[in-house]
Amino acid sequence: MDLDLIRRLDRNGPRYTSYPTADRFSPAFTPESYQKWVAQRDPGRPLSLYIHIPFCNTLCFYCACNKIITKDRSRSARYVQYLIKEMAMQAALMPGERRLEQLHWGGGTPTFLSDDEMRELMAATNEHFTLVPDGEYSIEIDPRKVTDETIALLGSLGFNRISIGVQDFDPQVQVAVNRIQSEEETLRVMRAARANGFKSVSLDLIYGLPKQTLESVRATLERVIAANPDRLSIYNYAHMPTVFMPQRRIHESDLPAPQTKLDILKLAVNMLTDAGYVYIGMDHFAKPDDELAVAQRAGRLHRNFQGYSTHADCDLIALGVSAIGKVGPTYSQNFREEEEYYAALDRNVLPIMRGMELDADDLVRRAIIQALMCHFALDKASFNDTFGIDFDSYFATELGELSEYAREGLLLMSADRLAVTPKGRMLIRNICMVFDKYLRTRTEHARYSKVI
Repeated sequence: MDLDLIRRLDRNGPRYTSYPTADRFSPAFTPESYQKWVAQRDPGRPLSLYIHIPFCNTLCFYCACNKIITKDRSRSARYVQYLIKEMAMQAALMPGERRLEQLHWGGGTPTFLSDDEMRELMAATNEHFTLVPDGEYSIEIDPRKVTDETIALLGSLGFNRISIGVQDFDPQVQVAVNRIQSEEETLRVMRAARANGFKSVSLDLIYGLPKQTLESVRATLERVIAANPDRLSIYNYAHMPTVFMPQRRIHESDLPAPQTKLDILKLAVNMLTDAGYVYIGMDHFAKPDDELAVAQRAGRLHRNFQGYSTHADCDLIALGVSAIGKVGPTYSQNFREEEEYYAALDRNVLPIMRGMELDADDLVRRAIIQALMCHFALDKASFNDTFGIDFDSYFATELGELSEYAREGLLLMSADRLAVTPKGRMLIRNICMVFDKYLRTRTEHARYSKVI
């Protein structure tokens, strides 16, 4: 890691869970637009299903997710009934087997649901979709709010991957972000997941939180590495209190200085790679024999709204408030607010708030950003053949801009290939941003968080 280079090139930019990014979606894309494209999809194409559960018992000050803070458990019972109705409406649009290769429950806190509600929601999923034996079925867990019995239930329902929020084990940091969570709570959930046959256990950390120091993060990482998760993510905390109101409760004076934050990132990368983890990209690490690392070596890795995945060829169906789906050359997003979501379903209309139909230029740029994000390289000839373009002519402006990154040692450019160097991997977002046609003015960058 070249910290001086990272400091100089750090800028605002998207995380590219999609291209174009969700802020480009338009209300001109309607439920009717979505239904038109669903009718055209290949019924044999496999599916991925994302279900958003927005409820949380307590507020974590750093959180930028779409969530509803409540202790009223009856709200989830009502929400599950609407999820099931939306699921049935989606399934009715799709003839055939509806083969489900990937399922993810995110939030919020998915385990806010009662055990019976989880059973009911999974029963509906099995009614409307065909889950496959080798599918990737994952759920996000807050270990403070779940029992060993619930982990066992999730395993019996078919979940085989689990993602556990940790953020930081340091008590001062936990107080500063209003998330008090002991190491034992986390380890208990990890033990329960492994005892119940989960194939992959992932821990989520955040760097740049208030009260973090180099030594406090080192102590957290030592404990995390000793816990031996299969995967790890270490996200950059983006302090944007004007956008995310809960962050106003974080004192800016408590945030680590920019240089300290870079030192923390370097420490984390070094400790995790020294411990044998492979850097997958975009804050993600995995053991060399983990499916993500294997897929990356085989050229099969994919990136979507839930992060990295081994299932590249799925259409993504999204249920729940704010959830984003992808069918063919389109994106669609549901209403963000609970009552708007319910009102649409009460009218027997899919609760789609906005979306986008990608044009030919969007599709080729999306494929480039996917290749760079997942594999740190692309072959120009494959793009020429797939999209009927001459890469060097089509992207003459972009290649000129990339030459500066090549001079900085971030990129190798040849007549037939672009390849990101190890030095450039931490700045992969910068390289992808060159291909983003929507980021051609300085003001366009301002809406995003810093890259590092």
